[in-house]
Amino acid sequence: MKTTNMETTIIPLITDEQKQAEETWRKSIPAQVFLNYFFAINYHIEQADDALGGLQHLPYFRAHQAELAETDLQAITKMLHACWSTEYALRATAELGDEDYLRNALHWTFPQAYHTITAGLQAFLYTAGVRSNNPSLIRREVGRLVVRNAYPRPVSFYAAGAYGDFSIHRLPLAGYKAGLHIAGQEIDAQAQIGQFLRTTRKIKAQATRQQVQANANTALRSQKTGKVLDKWTAAHWQQITWRLGYTTIFDLLGRLRVSQTSREIERFVEADIDFKLFHNSLLNIVSYLNGIHETYVAKALGLERYQQLVAELPRHLQHSFVEERLQSRVAPLLRPDETPLLRMAA
Repeated sequence: MKTTNMETTIIPLITDEQKQAEETWRKSIPAQVFLNYFFAINYHIEQADDALGGLQHLPYFRAHQAELAETDLQAITKMLHACWSTEYALRATAELGDEDYLRNALHWTFPQAYHTITAGLQAFLYTAGVRSNNPSLIRREVGRLVVRNAYPRPVSFYAAGAYGDFSIHRLPLAGYKAGLHIAGQEIDAQAQIGQFLRTTRKIKAQATRQQVQANANTALRSQKTGKVLDKWTAAHWQQITWRLGYTTIFDLLGRLRVSQTSREIERFVEADIDFKLFHNSLLNIVSYLNGIHETYVAKALGLERYQQLVAELPRHLQHSFVEERLQSRVAPLLRPDETPLLRMAA
């Protein structure tokens, strides 16, 4: 009798393709979380915004004015041109729309988003009397303005407090646990923004501690031995809290600049995320914040002078998003018959 040996085919429970997909997903988590954060900010803005950005309800906005000389106008115009040209470049990238191109474009779109908003912010701060290029000073001053309600509700949130005892303000749902999915409800968006604020403030606190302790003149020392402290208590963290200022949306946007200058950008490029959604979220946030700063500048200059500034833009910016925001957001808040707030200094 002939015996036939039957080979048993063993089918693995997890295929190589599934393993690869799992590994790609795992590596994509940091980038997905970052996308979630910026999508959540955009979602929160869209849910809480009104057509004009809410500025008309703010006493700070209604009281905003400036006394400006011709040289001041030139300085403000230069800042706005830098803001708008950078936004123009960011929009040009987003409009190409190819997924692979957008993936690799993160190398420059991250810093572009940061720099266009920063340039517009500087123009606004200039009309508020803050005339400096120092990043730390700008960050501190805009933090104070956020807390003083110079910004509409959708972007007026902030974090305060010492390391280990952070508090989130103007985001009532920020205490909920943030998920790994794109926000589909306001509770998801606020939870993710709250987490973004906490992690960003934590990074800032740790960097500040390192900076303080590296300086012999500022380092906290043991009262017994006089040596620089290695271990910190809550009381030690409290001592440097004043150095942190407030953590606002502008600190969150600052993470784009930090990411662009570190290896973190490579993790984004290699990740499996929706890059088009990422760019759209960034662009919407940029447009919203730049529109706020433009409206403040226009109020300081007077609408007529601001309209003239827009009319004299370089060719690539004429009849563009700048004019569209002027018509849809800036002009409706500044009545044409108001007395211009621009008072030319002698």
